[in-house]
Amino acid sequence: MIESLAATLAAAHPLSVGVLALVTLQRLAELVVARRNTHALLARGAVEVAPGHYPAIVGLHAAWLLGLWLLAPAREPSLLLLAVFALLQIGRLWVLASLGERWTTRILILPGAPLVRSGPYRYVAHPNYIVVAGEILVLPLAFGLMAFALIFTVLNAAALWVRLRAENAALRAAPAAAQDVSP
Repeated sequence: MIESLAATLAAAHPLSVGVLALVTLQRLAELVVARRNTHALLARGAVEVAPGHYPAIVGLHAAWLLGLWLLAPAREPSLLLLAVFALLQIGRLWVLASLGERWTTRILILPGAPLVRSGPYRYVAHPNYIVVAGEILVLPLAFGLMAFALIFTVLNAAALWVRLRAENAALRAAPAAAQDVSP
């Protein structure tokens, strides 16, 4: 296995490895921020809703990233699609900045807190899900992995269908001032 990994990395395209490394570091940093925010929100009285689907979401995203590391390093990426992916990162930062300490990877309802209506939330209810769906599609396509992109897009759509139903139901059931603190 180590020899196989070494051979894969020896044949790797430097830009591909760099992009995958940056995405991996970004995701790990986001997990740290999400964990910190989750603990702080729970301490303030937030309630987690529908945690049962969370391991599937984590597994999906981990499999997507691992799959990219296995399939993409030796492929020369499309600069155009990497530019599209970079634009999605701007959208991600806009979401994170708009939610601030209320951003987390879980569905948390903070009683008494108003809905965020600034940033991209002025235009759509769940902008982070749009960004994530775009990322899951575009990054594999940047490496020419069309089947991979389609498979994970379908899996992500199924996961989001479950998540959005739970999240929207929780928001409808929450007092009028409740805040959706998930992405």
